[in-house]
Amino acid sequence: MRIQFREYRDLFIKYLRPRWPKVLLLTGLMLTGIGLQVANPQIIRYFIDTALAGGAQQGLVYAALIFLVFALTTQALAVAATYVGEDVGWSATNALRADLALHVLRLDMAFHNDHTPGELIERIDGDVANLAIFFATLVIRILGSLLLVVGVLIALAFVDWRISLALTVYAALSLVVLTRFRDVAVPYWETTREVFGNLFGFLEEHLAGTEDIRSSGAVDFVLRDLYQFNRARLASERQAMTMGSVIVMLWIGLFTLGQLLAFGAGYWLFQAGLLSVGTVYLIVYYTEVIFRPISDISNEMQNLQKAAGSLVRIRALVQTTTQLPDGPGHPIPAGALGVEFDSVCFRYGERGLVLQDISLKVAPGQVLGLLGRTGSGKTTLTRLLVRLYDPTTGSIRVGTLRAGGLVDVREARLAALRRRIGVVTQDVQLFRASVRDNLTFFDPAIADDRILAVIDELGLGPWYRGLPDGLDSALEGGSAGLSAGQAQLLAFTRVFLKDPGLVILDEASSRLDPATEQLIEHAVDRLLVGRTGLIIAHRLDTVQRADHILILEGGQISEYGAYQALRQDPASRFYNLLQTGLDASGVLA
Repeated sequence: MRIQFREYRDLFIKYLRPRWPKVLLLTGLMLTGIGLQVANPQIIRYFIDTALAGGAQQGLVYAALIFLVFALTTQALAVAATYVGEDVGWSATNALRADLALHVLRLDMAFHNDHTPGELIERIDGDVANLAIFFATLVIRILGSLLLVVGVLIALAFVDWRISLALTVYAALSLVVLTRFRDVAVPYWETTREVFGNLFGFLEEHLAGTEDIRSSGAVDFVLRDLYQFNRARLASERQAMTMGSVIVMLWIGLFTLGQLLAFGAGYWLFQAGLLSVGTVYLIVYYTEVIFRPISDISNEMQNLQKAAGSLVRIRALVQTTTQLPDGPGHPIPAGALGVEFDSVCFRYGERGLVLQDISLKVAPGQVLGLLGRTGSGKTTLTRLLVRLYDPTTGSIRVGTLRAGGLVDVREARLAALRRRIGVVTQDVQLFRASVRDNLTFFDPAIADDRILAVIDELGLGPWYRGLPDGLDSALEGGSAGLSAGQAQLLAFTRVFLKDPGLVILDEASSRLDPATEQLIEHAVDRLLVGRTGLIIAHRLDTVQRADHILILEGGQISEYGAYQALRQDPASRFYNLLQTGLDASGVLA
């Protein structure tokens, strides 16, 4: 897909406008440098003509000193302009990275299921890195080079209009040819970026599974696949570089044409007595000055083609819309939330139904225990409740269960809905940040006193007092340095600080030792006070606090009823499970 000029323009306006003081400084540095580059050859012409005419030595010395000052100043301005340009380019693209990351985080789970984290990292960071080069290149090299060409042509017009006209035609022809061929390699660089994305996705997936790969003896198979990915990368880059070399061949031909034009015109005018030796030198020098920026433009075309390929992919990412549009903002009642599923069916993509005709009600403040085989749809049901997905058919409502008190989850704001629902799973994600930020999810409004009170209440006091810097102590991410129980208690602390009206516990204590599980059970008891609870469990003792039991099988409700009624009914499946002592994930025949 071809990138239109307005897309480049809109990108610049959006991300350079907040940095206008530095852009103005950069413009001033460039214009001053261009002026000095145009003026310096005039000094050389004066020096040559004065020396050949036997002029005063003092004037030659002054001319040489002025030339040196101008040359050194030009170099200093070039360094300053490069520094400011890179600063502008990288700060602008960092803002673009932040916007893309936020956009990706707002996309639905269906999108994230189709794209690996490694691929998304490459698209957000790798593609944008090419645009950082693009921002800096356009400002420093291309725009500056174009202004330099214009300045030289204007200066030549005061020397001889014919030479200026000839070099204007030469410069215009060169730019037209280069512009016409600037997109020749864009599709190939776009393919290269896609190959890089696939490679990073492969690396992310297999590095995360290093332990399993080694223990199963699959290292050689992984290396074979890595070789295939690298071979595809080599082929795509080779093809893109080959197509990009067309630009290199063009500027070689244009350089030769420009040199022939300058020497031929200078010789003819000198022989005709119309130009001095210094002026002929000036023309030849200006021709080279014109060619240098044109050469820079051609050399940067490959970077621009890489940037264009990245911009195509960025545009496609930005144009990807979520399948979970934000609701109009119907308010969710305060306090414990009731839940109602009304004939809910759901499928992932084009696959068969995962949930079929699910209808149930959980009154505010009650606890529902969810049991069933692995893959029966328990976790999917809770994902629908927090709107990680929307039902294929049917509706889900939360509220007070009275007339007018229920809110369809699709009618509430996503952020408001998820603030009112807390989720604790067996896999706790910690961030490379302070303890405070990990517990508050970077919310500065939560006071330290409240955090410390919850930490003590949940039995994390001894762990906290062993931290070197208290709440400012850094965590390394994942669950490094923490036991499974400590990580789970941190997850419970997060939910306490969030103070939701509905709590979902997704097998939160399935991998803990008995002593740690006692702490977790205490945390669960405290957490469910004044709140509605949905507990997904493998072990039957986990759902002893439930008011109702729901058993799923094959995505359908196999059994649903009050806890006490089911445990006392010999005909119920839950009663049989209790009698046999099987785990809830066991045989539900």
